Amino acid sequence: MSRIAFSAIIAAFLLSAASAEADVNVLAPGVAFNAGLPALAEAYTKKTGVKVTVKSDGMTTIVEHFNKGEPAPDVVVVPLSFMDGMEAASPSHIKPGSRVELGRVYVGLAVPKGKPHPDISTVAKLAAALKAGGTVLYSNPEGGSMEARVINDMLHLPEFKGVKTKISTKGEGGEALVRGEGDMALQLSCEILNHPELEQVGLTPESLRAYIDTAMAISPRSANADQAAAFIAYVKSPEGVAVLKSKGMVPAN
Repeated sequence: MSRIAFSAIIAAFLLSAASAEADVNVLAPGVAFNAGLPALAEAYTKKTGVKVTVKSDGMTTIVEHFNKGEPAPDVVVVPLSFMDGMEAASPSHIKPGSRVELGRVYVGLAVPKGKPHPDISTVAKLAAALKAGGTVLYSNPEGGSMEARVINDMLHLPEFKGVKTKISTKGEGGEALVRGEGDMALQLSCEILNHPELEQVGLTPESLRAYIDTAMAISPRSANADQAAAFIAYVKSPEGVAVLKSKGMVPAN
């Protein structure tokens, strides 16, 4: 093999290695994953050439992997309560100054496509619509889902006494509604919008606090902190915010 050919192979190998080192790995729960992060990662990769991979998992698993897992992830997205705990740890489990508020996803009411959309603009009207709407499906709170716990807590308020509910034992409530197991579903807006068979009637009233707020930050173990910061900046850009909105998230200011 000629010296020139050998040098070309070495150069290509080094370029490939450098590219791999510049990859950005993101861990996110379903509330953020379903709100457009994979689409933003794909768009950012096309724009910059930096590969961004977004993986979804449960909140506890995400935190454990973010803190100790190998290879070390670069960016984590978690609810604010989790982020507060990670930031307050000594030493902090996130890179100082890297925390950015991502946005809020509300619980919405879903019906099969083509079905009537009742008025749910107030707590009283939402309760009336649920009581009159037949079987209301939602995710299983016993599985540790924050979304399911938020919905379950809401349905146990006095205003919702008498609502006929059914917990989905196979996937989230929207999936059960698609299968025809009930008449309505309470589900995170970003997940309702991912089901073409369903329509979102509206979002639960603000006073019920039926939503999940999320934040994102960089790992102190990240080998690609600069690239991770650049991706976060892209997510918060007008282009990124437009994608989040289209997928059911209310971006943080």
